[in-house]
Amino acid sequence: MSTQSSIEECIKRNLEKYFRDCDTDEITGVYSMVISAAERPMLEVLMAHAQDNQSLAAQMLGINRNTLRKKLLEHGLVG
Repeated sequence: MSTQSSIEECIKRNLEKYFRDCDTDEITGVYSMVISAAERPMLEVLMAHAQDNQSLAAQMLGINRNTLRKKLLEHGLVG
């Protein structure tokens, strides 16, 4: 099993559990919830791996350094 498929399976299992445990009528904002839930830990792990080098982390992510900085600020990961 590839890393990508194992991450996708983990997300799928957790979403299925979320929908089983919630009242479907009260569910809103699933897209932003999932993106935020995945983005923060990804940024934390990546920044640790890049030893807080934002240029390297941005390169690893395939995004602009300014975009990375914005995301780090949104998640409260930099001051």
